[in-house]
Amino acid sequence: MNHGVPPPAGHLRSYRAHGRTVIEFHGEIDIAAALTILPVLDAATAPHETLIVIDLTPVTFFDCSGLALLCRARGRLEAQRGELLLVCPQPLILRMLRILGLTARFHPAPTLPDALHDGRPARELS
Repeated sequence: MNHGVPPPAGHLRSYRAHGRTVIEFHGEIDIAAALTILPVLDAATAPHETLIVIDLTPVTFFDCSGLALLCRARGRLEAQRGELLLVCPQPLILRMLRILGLTARFHPAPTLPDALHDGRPARELS
């Protein structure tokens, strides 16, 4: 995975933090962006990963295509007893999650440190 360098499409960046894969979505996350993000997200949620963090902080637009990406990643991780952590300080995205009744499923945190240090046992964070 590229560390700190967005791919040519510019819609995501992935890196490791606290021993976990963090995937930052960037810019406008619509159907066109989702098509470029999907293969990377599927690779990141492969059976060897147990916890993935998706950070929506750099997102400027987010529609149902982005929501579908989140739901797919969460479902793939849960199928292998993994977990998806979501970082989302974006009021409009939080509102979308709330309206759709998904806030309780995703438990969005306002920052990456908040997502990684939310009371989990230390062994789960290393």
